Amino acid sequence: MKKLTNRLSFEKSPYLLQHANNPVDWFPWSDEAFKIAKADDKPIFLSIGYSTCHWCHVMEHESFEDEKVAALMNDSFISIKVDREERPDIDGIYMTVCQMLTGSGGWPMTIIMTPDKKPFFAGTYFPKENRFGRPGLIELLSKINELWKTKREEILKSAEDISAVIKKSQLRNSGNEIEIEIFDKAYKEFERRFDKENGGFGSSPKFPTPHNLIFLLRYWKRKNESNALGMVEKTLEKIRLGGIYDHVGFGFHRYSTDSEWLVPHFEKMLYDQAQLAVVYIEAYQITKNIFYKKTAEEILTYVLRDMTSPDGGFYSAEDADSEGEEGRFYLWDFDELKSFLHDDEIKFIENVFNIESGGNWIDHVKGIMNGTNILNMKKSVKELEVELKMTAEEISKKTETIRKKLFIKREKKIHPYKDDKILTDWNSLMISALAKAYQVFNNEKYLTAAEKSAGFIFDKLFKKDSKLLHRFRDNEAAIDANIDDYAFLISSLLDLYEAGFNIKYLKSAIQLNEDFIKHFWDNETGGFFFTSNESEKILIRQKEIYDGAIPSGNSIAMLNLLRIGRITSDSKFEIMASIIGRIFSENINSAPSAFTQTLISLDFAFGPAYEIVIAGEVNADNKDELIKLVWNNYLPNKTLLFNFAANKDLIDIASFTSNYKQIGEKTTVYICQNYSCKQPVTDISTLEGLLKTL
Repeated sequence: MKKLTNRLSFEKSPYLLQHANNPVDWFPWSDEAFKIAKADDKPIFLSIGYSTCHWCHVMEHESFEDEKVAALMNDSFISIKVDREERPDIDGIYMTVCQMLTGSGGWPMTIIMTPDKKPFFAGTYFPKENRFGRPGLIELLSKINELWKTKREEILKSAEDISAVIKKSQLRNSGNEIEIEIFDKAYKEFERRFDKENGGFGSSPKFPTPHNLIFLLRYWKRKNESNALGMVEKTLEKIRLGGIYDHVGFGFHRYSTDSEWLVPHFEKMLYDQAQLAVVYIEAYQITKNIFYKKTAEEILTYVLRDMTSPDGGFYSAEDADSEGEEGRFYLWDFDELKSFLHDDEIKFIENVFNIESGGNWIDHVKGIMNGTNILNMKKSVKELEVELKMTAEEISKKTETIRKKLFIKREKKIHPYKDDKILTDWNSLMISALAKAYQVFNNEKYLTAAEKSAGFIFDKLFKKDSKLLHRFRDNEAAIDANIDDYAFLISSLLDLYEAGFNIKYLKSAIQLNEDFIKHFWDNETGGFFFTSNESEKILIRQKEIYDGAIPSGNSIAMLNLLRIGRITSDSKFEIMASIIGRIFSENINSAPSAFTQTLISLDFAFGPAYEIVIAGEVNADNKDELIKLVWNNYLPNKTLLFNFAANKDLIDIASFTSNYKQIGEKTTVYICQNYSCKQPVTDISTLEGLLKTL
């Protein structure tokens, strides 16, 4: 019998396609849906989620695949499905509503609203029927339908009131400049919440939140505060050794459900891989600890192997579930391991990866040992050397031999679902990570992959009128770009220029920044809106600064403005960056540790920041050595320009570089700090000494 399909079968989103065979008469977000809702006088049932969301799958199977629930929805509502990763603008607005009405939010998100998009009810996951105090969807739908018929005026007034509050919350007046003491306040907040035993901040669930760690590295650099670096190192060690890391195939899972980083939520997100790679790269720059370099390289191995399209774009995510069970792909049964590993190898991984015959973790939902094993490491290499009577090199070699066996065996399992849509903003984060990996690790394949991804974006994600788009899948680019797409892409192009010195990336970054300002900047109070002035009008144009799982577009844009301002010597960009800080100052001052990417931008603004110009010929003997020395030093607040043979394109962008020329036959490095320049440098040892003083 042929499966019934609804309108979602014509969509490109993997999440929407997952619901294409539901008996619910789903609409995608469209004018058609709202017109029918008005004509039929029905409220909207809006459901927002994403393809690798575990509880989204649960709610679909339990309710949206159920004929009784579908009948209620189809009779009384116009039902709309939205992929939050495709439409973060819609998700952002209604998540604000959900948090305001319920005090929390998450996915799946459930919103009931009028046909003119004004919400009057919000929640997240609902079971099919009432359960342990949580209202069931059947009862909820019936009750709302009754209220829609009998108390319409009250509902409409509530919707108007909620919409008014949401709109008011977006009104911002310019506040005071943020003071430099904000860094100390944020640091103390992290210090209070730091888990000294397990690393990370707070208790469970625990997220790595890379920009928090990057801020602490900046704070260490600014204050020479060893504890800031210590908190980062402890966290990076613990998450790499814990179950949140995939010890077989590499890469990080999304978060840990416990405080010890043992039991993860098993989905893997592209943006986590990109941001965590950057933290490990920077930690390696500072400490030269090979452990951090190896971890960053492993993350990138995973992305380039499993998350890269043939054309160079990066896929979005891998699901937590496989074979109908969360984490099944990553869990190991003891008997399964014994079936293909030798006895000495089993004994070895009992010590190294803490596997146990009865399983090594408690399923907190069932309240019992799960019976399976999550690979994790609790003992240091020095402890293992003593216990196993092996050298560190021998342990590493044997671990890698067993890992490869585990990988080959696991590849034969049913893999988790892969969300293969390609998003401009998340791809841009990965481009930045690869560009930085190339600089620090001197591996050409990272620059090649970064440039290929950038080429993919320029080839596939721009309209003919040069307008940037958000999503590519199944040979279709669609959805107007949002603030994150522009801000992250501009940032990645600046990073890509500093890695390969291809002037086209710098020119593109500056042109995109002009387009971004034209269509997103708030000319009344300042700051960037989430959506363009040419995008669909929803309920409000949001303006966000909170740094969540990924940094906010405004916080990244602030740093872009500062970097471009220093490159072009145009003060208007620094003025705009200052305005962003002022309009959000009240939020930032109230809880600075929630706005760490903004603090990273402010760290650049307060300085010291450096403009470094390398002048010379492309094929000069000492050029590469001087550039690598600059790259290898942890100097985050810098702009780096390469002026070879009085490059006209560069001089057109950064006119001051016309004065910076090589001395004699030698490549010459010019370093300026706080608007004044030091003596030019032409030899390695002098540059090395100078960089140590910065």
